[in-house]
Amino acid sequence: MAILRVNGQGREFAAEMFPLTVSDLLGKLRVDAATVVAEVDGQIIERDKFALTKLHDGQSIELVRFVPGG
Repeated sequence: MAILRVNGQGREFAAEMFPLTVSDLLGKLRVDAATVVAEVDGQIIERDKFALTKLHDGQSIELVRFVPGG
């Protein structure tokens, strides 16, 4: 089992299910990449780099979603 801390909560993944990239994680969480800002270990990741940004066991990811309204 591998763990990612997503928005402060630990999420366990079996080795074969571990998200390889930020894009993969968003897909597993069913989050639309167009509506989120991602930070990995304190670094903001540009949206066009989501598919290139590799994830590793123990990393901390913060996802901030944009919601419409006022």
